[in-house]
Amino acid sequence: MENGSSILVVGSVALDSVVTPKGESREALGGSATYFSLSASFFSKVLVVGVVGEDFPNRHRRVLEERSIDLSGLQVIQKGKTFRWVGEFGKDLNQARTLETHLNVFEHFRPKLEPEQKEAPVVFLANIDPELQWEVLAQMTHPKLVACDTMNYWISSKRAALKELLSQVHIFFVNEEEVKLLTQEENVLKAGRILSEWGPEVVVIKKGENGALLLAEGQYYAFPAYPVEDVVDPTGAGDTFAGGFLGYLAGAGSSVAMRDVQQWKRAAVHGSVMASFTVEDFSTRRLEGLASVHLEERYRKFLELLRVEDPSLILPTVG
Repeated sequence: MENGSSILVVGSVALDSVVTPKGESREALGGSATYFSLSASFFSKVLVVGVVGEDFPNRHRRVLEERSIDLSGLQVIQKGKTFRWVGEFGKDLNQARTLETHLNVFEHFRPKLEPEQKEAPVVFLANIDPELQWEVLAQMTHPKLVACDTMNYWISSKRAALKELLSQVHIFFVNEEEVKLLTQEENVLKAGRILSEWGPEVVVIKKGENGALLLAEGQYYAFPAYPVEDVVDPTGAGDTFAGGFLGYLAGAGSSVAMRDVQQWKRAAVHGSVMASFTVEDFSTRRLEGLASVHLEERYRKFLELLRVEDPSLILPTVG
């Protein structure tokens, strides 16, 4: 882990049951804050604020603690049940079908930050209620970098609150379906520009197996997904991407470095690499067994795949 800025993440810690064409997992470790923190922890110190029930398995807690993730902000509600999600993926691995959602203790979650959490220079507001995201920001001291994610449910039910929140956000992560729904614009590129006018310095449009688009300083940058031959479970890939992206920026340290286009581009590559590991197994299993040497190797390989040696344009001779 590099010495840099710490990251506060506020979001869900859950138990997921997932079926994909490759098999299934039951009551596995999941949740937006979980995937994000495991990914980001390879680059920076991570502070988690969330809530679980007393039924949350100790083995899952150990997974996070073994990555030196600070769980002092993870509330445990006695006699309560942990948030559960049940879903499945068909042949189209870009779309999950939700079968059951049991909010349980997460339904009444109200984040209360401790002094160290309030002073974190980087904060990621995972896809929770925009009003809760506002509550978290109101408790922060002076964060240098604020990023958030969302989901269709909040776009449909609390669009005004989300739009207002974006005026305070530096980096916004959103997928193709969400960006169209939020802006009411079918063209993804135009939709991204609309979002940038609402406040974010950087808009990251996640495109699943087709990579991501990064809009920064008026320019789009396209990144493919790292090629994975055997995708097992896409659950959590988006949050893992965000974790690699912000984790890298936080590890870079200074707020100046966080706002450099080349750094943002490198952050996108780190996010893609981290997400490529997550999809190779169910739940967080692949991230649990990951070592820094594996990241370095895949990062270098990805850069090689992206590189074009000759920048010249060769046109056919006319006449």
